[in-house]
Amino acid sequence: MVSLLALLENMRPKQWAKNMFIFAAIVFDGQLVNLSALLQVCMGFVLLSLSASTIYLINDLVDVERDRLHPKKQFRPIASGRLPVPMAITASIILPSVALVGAWFLEPAFCYTLMAYLALHLAYSFGLKSVAILDIFAISGGFILRVVAGVVVISVSNFSPYLYVCMGLLSLFLAIGKRRQEFIQLGDDATKIRASFKDYTLPLLDDLLRFIVTATALAYTFYAIESQTLLVPHQTMLLTVPFVYYALFRYMYLIHVAGLGGDPTDVLYADRPLQVCLFLWGSAILVLLYLY
Repeated sequence: MVSLLALLENMRPKQWAKNMFIFAAIVFDGQLVNLSALLQVCMGFVLLSLSASTIYLINDLVDVERDRLHPKKQFRPIASGRLPVPMAITASIILPSVALVGAWFLEPAFCYTLMAYLALHLAYSFGLKSVAILDIFAISGGFILRVVAGVVVISVSNFSPYLYVCMGLLSLFLAIGKRRQEFIQLGDDATKIRASFKDYTLPLLDDLLRFIVTATALAYTFYAIESQTLLVPHQTMLLTVPFVYYALFRYMYLIHVAGLGGDPTDVLYADRPLQVCLFLWGSAILVLLYLY
């Protein structure tokens, strides 16, 4: 029982919030009230989460020695010894098998997307995580594939290409913020725990963060202005722009002033103003798309 609980912990259900990106297509395509499509996407969310948990297991197996040097990661189930390595290896074989078979029966294109997602993250676990710049692009690629998964698991017709750009840039912003905070927290031990840190400096990470937050804000503004693929007329989507700007500024505040940002999911669960802002943004989106 202890090992099963440790396995569930290592699957990191708390991190499954990142897989909510799969719902972007159904929401912005105006199909959220289509129960058949919603059920399809919910099933896709479960299979995507199993795939994500596979990557967490493999990543922790690969990094077990480095994690034991990390002030927080040393308490993870594999690094601490609570989850036996053979059990973790077995789970990392069974979980993707179930996910891919289920995805094939759900929608073959979705299965191919999950295969690409797994391949990208395996490349990250076994090499890309040690290459500066490419490591954050690999993380961003995983988020974009989450969005693609939502597009292919159902049939969509009003999903703007700008949303790929916005979500790709947002994931870069979160990844850079996480790298920055890890770089500061780990100090002199940074390069021992993550090889890519030898090629990063704090000024570089700050410059990247400033660039990407500006690009994210502009991309969302352009999305709100363009109209060909929007279900909302007269650029009323611009009403949602202030919420996005506030969320970005709030996250920058949390990084630079509050010293948070090491894990975007932890920040989201912990910061009430950010939660309220995202709730208001989501509510505004739903009102404009479904009630306007």
